[in-house]
Amino acid sequence: MPHHEITLTRPATPGELRHARRGVPLAANADRNRLMAVHGARSPASALHVLRRRLGTRLPIDVLTTHYPDRHGQVLLNVALDHTADRALRQAAAVLGQRPQDLLRQRVTAALAREKQERARRLEVRLESLLAEHTPQDVLACVASLLHRHQHHPTRTAP
Repeated sequence: MPHHEITLTRPATPGELRHARRGVPLAANADRNRLMAVHGARSPASALHVLRRRLGTRLPIDVLTTHYPDRHGQVLLNVALDHTADRALRQAAAVLGQRPQDLLRQRVTAALAREKQERARRLEVRLESLLAEHTPQDVLACVASLLHRHQHHPTRTAP
């Protein structure tokens, strides 16, 4: 059965979690703003749809996702847009002759690509700053040491 991740707009209260668990088995992170659920259905998309229906009135859900990419490397998202955003997306899609979900997919993919490029650029700027003060050999040795330490003593990463 596939795993699904639920991102909340705010941490769920203990009462909300108790109420939600009556309908769907859930595991919450320590901050109670990310949940995991295992739910079977005909397809991952229909599982997300069912989870949205069952939990949407019980929890402040922001995004539902499949936890693991499918065979095409895609992670499915189930996003509930407010009326204004939904109308704007439908109008933009109509102007472009596309389906709203296709336009949203393109926009999310483009935003993720921009974010990846920006992170790479920020890393490059930081490395350039280090290389202005240290030799490439010193920077490389330090990175190798740091990676070795993290491999043997992993630190807790933020979700």
